[in-house]
Amino acid sequence: MDIRYNTITYYYRGRFYWMVGLGCVCVGAGGGGKPYRYLGDTKTTKTTKKRSVLLSDYYMMATTVHPETQYLDLIRHILDRGSREEGRNGAVYTSFGHSMRFSLKDGVWPLLTTKKVAWKACFHELMWFLGGKTDNRLLQARGVHIWDANASRDFLDGRGLTDRWEGDLGPIYGFQWRHWNAPYDTCDDNYVGEGVDQIQYVIDALRGGAGGGAGGEGRSSRRLLVSAWNPGQLDEMALPPCHVLMQFHVRENRYLSCALYQRSGDVGLGVPFNIASYSMLTHLMAHHCGLEADEFVYFLGNTHIYESHVEVLREQMGRVPLEFPRVRIGGEGSEVRDRIEDYELSDIEWVRPYESHGVVKMAMVA
Repeated sequence: MDIRYNTITYYYRGRFYWMVGLGCVCVGAGGGGKPYRYLGDTKTTKTTKKRSVLLSDYYMMATTVHPETQYLDLIRHILDRGSREEGRNGAVYTSFGHSMRFSLKDGVWPLLTTKKVAWKACFHELMWFLGGKTDNRLLQARGVHIWDANASRDFLDGRGLTDRWEGDLGPIYGFQWRHWNAPYDTCDDNYVGEGVDQIQYVIDALRGGAGGGAGGEGRSSRRLLVSAWNPGQLDEMALPPCHVLMQFHVRENRYLSCALYQRSGDVGLGVPFNIASYSMLTHLMAHHCGLEADEFVYFLGNTHIYESHVEVLREQMGRVPLEFPRVRIGGEGSEVRDRIEDYELSDIEWVRPYESHGVVKMAMVA
């Protein structure tokens, strides 16, 4: 068993108890591949200030602790212990400061399975970012409408962007990734060679091996960062970036991991998408640079659930996770494209197909 996040183990009356993730308890018969059983949430009693187990009528049997449990525990933690706040766009339950980590070994792509994730839309948005694009019409042409509300006339006017035509999102994610701090006019302009290409900087270092790129440090550099947060251009953006900073790390000159810091996370809709997107980005970067994807590590600041999403997320918490899918980039021939933004859906080969529970419908809150 490989539990890649914090656990605390107790031994009581011949059994081991694991505090797994955020406030749940599992019980087993001493490891060795024996089954684990979900017993329920934990709480702190007012009288003793100690942790006690709340047994429930629901039991979940699993041979390992599924990594998606981290996400389900996060929902539970926010609903049980988060504070209700009135935010910019409505009432939310909020908790500050959380982390999750997902193994990407052997092609694992952590698409959540307790609901169906729109992975094609996720891939198209990622390639849109990698191309440095900011025109929502390009996404709409591929049937992707996740930016429609933030690109609307009313939303842009509300941001004071009255001169921006509808659909032009300004210098958001992809622009900062590929043209950091270049003067921005419209999404139709050509910005080739302008600003700082942070993605190419990381690619050059990763391809340079142990001694090339990144000031001569290459893959071992601790400076393989990409920032979407540009204080000087925030007011030009339709929406300031939520996922603001990524860092790449190579161990043993072979295994590539990515860590993401996200200042604001919509747990119902945004977080599953971000897990999928940055995990796929890590797979693409690894393939493109002759490495193997290792881990995606996810740090969240303001972590929130919209009040309108609560009931459907409670339903989702009751579902048992399925096995994550596995992919291979480039197919049998492992073809490497000329540019990172040139990869297409056809480059994803499913080693293990994606299976999930049904769709969980939640309205996007702009």
